[in-house]
Amino acid sequence: MKIRGVLFDKDGTLIDFDKTWQPVVMRLVTEIAQGDADEIARMMRAVGFDEASGRFLPGSIFAAGTNAELAEAWHPELAGEALARKVVEYDAYYSAASADASVPVTDLTKVLGDLRDQNMRLGIATNDVTAGANEFVRGAGLEALFDFITGYDGVPVPKPAGDMVVAFCAAVDLAPAEVAVVGDNTHDLEMGVASGAGHKVGVLTGTGSRSDLEPFADIILDHIDQLPAHLDELNAGAAA
Repeated sequence: MKIRGVLFDKDGTLIDFDKTWQPVVMRLVTEIAQGDADEIARMMRAVGFDEASGRFLPGSIFAAGTNAELAEAWHPELAGEALARKVVEYDAYYSAASADASVPVTDLTKVLGDLRDQNMRLGIATNDVTAGANEFVRGAGLEALFDFITGYDGVPVPKPAGDMVVAFCAAVDLAPAEVAVVGDNTHDLEMGVASGAGHKVGVLTGTGSRSDLEPFADIILDHIDQLPAHLDELNAGAAA
């Protein structure tokens, strides 16, 4: 079956994860900790920051989780409505930062336009909040290129469950087997596996390594720049 739709992860796939989010989270943590260096370090470690490498670890809360998980890690003393209010606060903070802070990994207009020229339906599935994903798309001027956008709050169960693929398929009238899932982390590709997506593409522009992604991927690409040619060749083979 030909691939007719592409569902992208956002952070680490469409935008540079470290350049975009490290400054944003450091500002927030510094504010919460009131400049206390030990508390800043504790909070960063709690969501997966590795001081030795200066990067967030693959599969960590900040690299792959939701703002609900982040709030639980930073505020174990909170529960119920108090924790829910904190999640809303963090959703709003990261959404407000998305448009201005996001650093694309490439010329997204060109890559997405090339896929559109192949008659692909395009979507974003992120464990960020939906409003943040929409702010990124609006700020980057990509609204006309995407048919579907969802964050963790837009589906019953976020990644690595398959709900986002199911929602994308319903929105664009495709079967999961006609969809390529593209992401930099194992939870992206596990989502593809869980949903029965037709093609799982790992990319090496985010926090996941080749060895992390290979067990779940049909192919590993260095960069989404390679995706249009890859899918064109894949579909040509399917047609033959």
